[in-house]
Amino acid sequence: MSPYVFYPMATLAVIFAMAVVLAKSPVRSALALVGVMSLLAVFFAFLQAHLLAALQIIVYAGAVMVLFLFVITLLNLESDRGIGEKPKVTVMGFAAGLVVAGGLAMAMSHASPVAIGAHLPEGFGTTVVLARQMFSRYLVAFELTSLLLLVAVVGAVVLAKRTAAENTEEVTGH
Repeated sequence: MSPYVFYPMATLAVIFAMAVVLAKSPVRSALALVGVMSLLAVFFAFLQAHLLAALQIIVYAGAVMVLFLFVITLLNLESDRGIGEKPKVTVMGFAAGLVVAGGLAMAMSHASPVAIGAHLPEGFGTTVVLARQMFSRYLVAFELTSLLLLVAVVGAVVLAKRTAAENTEEVTGH
């Protein structure tokens, strides 16, 4: 990938990532995360890992983000009222983010040209290699992630039912 293509795309990905953190609305934050995931898919496509690029769009930018938006709308979250309530915590969070970003920038600036132009292993991003890794080396993490997503959706439904019941009691007076 040409540096003339990589750096503008990487800058755009960082801007979207900052929008995820800084957006006041959870829906806008989730949509900015879709932008980050889509740009990551483009990076995979430039690495000739077309299967990973397609999976990134279908699974993460598609299914997982639809799940996030479903939970956000189910919980009826309108905005993040917590940010700005504790200015010291907010300033410390931004300072920590700047330190991490600065460290990453320094590490990338001192990377050797050999590491930047390194060749990918044979079969990178192919179906066989991906399946072998996912269902052998990362099987437990894969299954735990699916269980975690299931628990999150069940929790959101329980919270939404409780909120709906409380709203019904307020309206009817019972």
